[in-house]
Amino acid sequence: MDWIEALILGILQGLTEFLPVSSSGHLQIAKEVLGVKMTEDLTFEVMVHAATVCSTIVVLRKEIATLLTGFFRFRMNDETRYILKIIVSMIPVAVVGFCFKEQVEQLFGEGLVVVGSCLLVTAGLLAFACYARPRPQTTLSYRDAFVIGVAQAIAVLPGLSRSGSTIATGILLGNNKEKIAKFSFLMVLVPILGEALLETVKMLTGSDAAGATAEAPLFPLLIGFLAAFGSGLAACRWMIRLVAKGKLIWFAVYCAAMGLVVLIW
Repeated sequence: MDWIEALILGILQGLTEFLPVSSSGHLQIAKEVLGVKMTEDLTFEVMVHAATVCSTIVVLRKEIATLLTGFFRFRMNDETRYILKIIVSMIPVAVVGFCFKEQVEQLFGEGLVVVGSCLLVTAGLLAFACYARPRPQTTLSYRDAFVIGVAQAIAVLPGLSRSGSTIATGILLGNNKEKIAKFSFLMVLVPILGEALLETVKMLTGSDAAGATAEAPLFPLLIGFLAAFGSGLAACRWMIRLVAKGKLIWFAVYCAAMGLVVLIW
């Protein structure tokens, strides 16, 4: 991978991480179109995901500061409860990451059939969320946090949008659209940053857990990171506004069309 390809993939990652169209699926599509050859190692994907997490921190810095301030008062308050719900939502993806990491990585090498099929599933989920009328809730419950976490864990499949799955699930459970969008973006911070830290250590030491040489060159990783960070800043702000206005149906149409095109391809 050269730096131009890394730039294109980074911009694409930043835009599609927050928009409910599957960043991992679009990275797979772009690599096929550009002819980028990468190993099964997910270093580049992890690093550009980390970049979009950093853009989340910038966009939601006030909310994060409020949560941390309340949490470090070391008493049970609204902020502490919210952070506990984020921790609950992380349990399913932690189980998948520790127990099924190799199986998940294999799916990223299965070509575009998996991507196209999962894009169609994403389209159906978004459309269902748009037209469903669940009983509204005033606050996010621990049960809802866990169910949304399950949706996030399932969305590790390439083509199944993480933000689309978690936001749609939260809406179907009756939660406020804008609040569930922010929760969706906050709940992914620790898992992705943790994975990025592990991949960074692996890259700097020059070997993975099995002792193989790390194959992702540093300069394209840096270009991809910066590109994903910049485009992620704009996409995160835009997505929160779009969810609040209930504009998800157009993403459902896009995912359905893209899924069909990919399967035909």
